[in-house]
Amino acid sequence: MGMPNVSISFTEAASTAVTRGDRGIIGMILKDKTYKNQTKEYITAADIPNNMLTANKQQIELALRGYENAPKKVVVYFIDPEAAADYSKALNYFEINKFNYLVAPSVETDKKASEVVNFIKKLRENGKMVKAILPNTAADSEGIINYTTASVTEGDTVYTTEQFCSRIAGIIAGTPLRISCTYAPLSEATDCTKLTRTEMDAAINNGEFIVWWDGEKVKTGRAVTSLKTTTSTKGSKFKKIKIVDTIDMIYEDIKKTAEDTYLGKFENSYDNKGLLVSAIMGYFETLKRENVLGSYSVDIDVEANRSYLLSKGGKVKIDGGEEKELEDCTDIDIKKADTDEHVFITAQIQIYDAIEDITISIAI
Repeated sequence: MGMPNVSISFTEAASTAVTRGDRGIIGMILKDKTYKNQTKEYITAADIPNNMLTANKQQIELALRGYENAPKKVVVYFIDPEAAADYSKALNYFEINKFNYLVAPSVETDKKASEVVNFIKKLRENGKMVKAILPNTAADSEGIINYTTASVTEGDTVYTTEQFCSRIAGIIAGTPLRISCTYAPLSEATDCTKLTRTEMDAAINNGEFIVWWDGEKVKTGRAVTSLKTTTSTKGSKFKKIKIVDTIDMIYEDIKKTAEDTYLGKFENSYDNKGLLVSAIMGYFETLKRENVLGSYSVDIDVEANRSYLLSKGGKVKIDGGEEKELEDCTDIDIKKADTDEHVFITAQIQIYDAIEDITISIAI
């Protein structure tokens, strides 16, 4: 029914985004001659065929374990094991098709980590906000989770760093946005490479995702990305997986909904700009009710509008037919000005982090 569909779309996007399992799609690259150059999707372990290579079944099962939720699905691209570890077809597939986290259990052995890093960075630069879980890869990027624990034991099975990345991908993909996967317990694990507190602190500060033995069980360390170098536009918050996941979700939800239900479908009037602002506010409000966001604000960007009008030159045409010199325009005039096909919106949001550091002073 016309304009209200925009608000409805944003609200629906928010309500499905909060339960991360509804969004957590894992892309996986495996080697298998039987299925080479094919893609298969697995929602539960029961979907895995019995005739699949044991090592590949194991990797899919690791990813599907998840955390609070199971991942939505695991999408596997099978490459030819005899093709000298050629990842190009698999990466081409994932460039076009939807996924949230990419993992390749033999990427270190194949010496393809740098290729995957460059692939993820390129996609993020182009607006596809995806990530990869890679072994021992100090990428200094919020789009790469650098998992570095040398070994994890489960019964008689010992997983190397690259083999256990699938389990880490499942944990992250199965974490609801209202919490972090910091200190997520791995109940199936019986041991792991043990580090001192000093070594663990150094690893975290170096942008490494680790698991550790707390004396009773194996669990994850602080849930960090590989980002180390911060800037004025990309601060320390981008070191946290929870924060980056939320930012990426908001970016993709707003972009997709605007493209699907707004672009090209409304004249660029002041009222319709306000409709988009209201839609985004409704989306943020839903995330706020689900404790993903705190405070937020959204409005037409006066300064961006002003800069655009200045670049055009001439008198400003205001919604309703009035014309004024730019220097005579009020902020309301600037908001109502004709900006051709452009809509400039500014927003501020407060993203809740999870409780991860507690200091208690007790007087006796």
